[in-house]
Amino acid sequence: MPILLHCSDVHFGPPHLPNVAEGFLALIDSQRPDLVVISGDLTQRAKPEQFVEARRFVDRIPVPSLVVPGNHDVPMYRVWERVFDPFGAYRKHFSSDLEPVYRDREMLVIGINTAFNWTIKGGRITSHRLREVGELLAAAPGQLFKVVVPHHDLIPPPNLERPRVLANSRRAMALFAASGVDLVLSGHQHQAYIGTSEEFYPQGTPPVIVVHSGTTTSSRGRGGERHLNTCNRIEFDAGSLTVSHYAWQPALDRFAEQSRHWYPRRQISPYTLEAIAGTPAAPAAPAVPAAPAVPAAPPSAPAAP
Repeated sequence: MPILLHCSDVHFGPPHLPNVAEGFLALIDSQRPDLVVISGDLTQRAKPEQFVEARRFVDRIPVPSLVVPGNHDVPMYRVWERVFDPFGAYRKHFSSDLEPVYRDREMLVIGINTAFNWTIKGGRITSHRLREVGELLAAAPGQLFKVVVPHHDLIPPPNLERPRVLANSRRAMALFAASGVDLVLSGHQHQAYIGTSEEFYPQGTPPVIVVHSGTTTSSRGRGGERHLNTCNRIEFDAGSLTVSHYAWQPALDRFAEQSRHWYPRRQISPYTLEAIAGTPAAPAAPAVPAAPAVPAAPPSAPAAP
């Protein structure tokens, strides 16, 4: 089954955790995914040296990757740049492409830049980009696994004091649902979370699965993930997709699977796991390092008569 690894909010700069970043690279080496997705906030303050560090990190990923910027990748205090050239440092020191697209024989993954210069935290999807995304989706073969990647959330994680989603989110989700999108991958809130489009934008159709990653390599976790680090593993076939939340475990010195969620693909009718022909059970767990063998205890002496 094709595999994606999804991380977010790596925040090169003071909050970045180099040892956890090495752990994520080790996870990539062990899983060998088809694609790594980084859904924004590469830096803490959009400084050139932070983008250079982020570029070195991404260059060490041994498989294809797709990266979009986040609101922290726009300068906050360099006001002239923020107003007139908000992505100048990103383009110069990291990548000229703010909205990359990845295609292979099994999937189409579309990056969407939701950051812009006039906000501190909020995001938006422009009407122009929605039209472009709609055209890409309309031209894609129906059987492709379709993914969109914005930085900001279309569905708010639970327990936020002031939940807000990106501007144009309702229109965007209507397009994604109508165009057969299977999955949305985002970050921004520093909490891992999984939801569906039908929970917040009900249309009476099979749901688009929405997956958030927490901060994967920084000390800026929030809520129940305060001081924690998370990422996601997604695998899919013609009938279903499985999302596993991974969390950094200091005692193990690695990322380990924490929970797993199994869904039918949107084209399955009726929309049930039972309708997936030839799939009698949930996918098996990915391999993990074996525990050391424990010697067998010697046989006990026979009881006295």
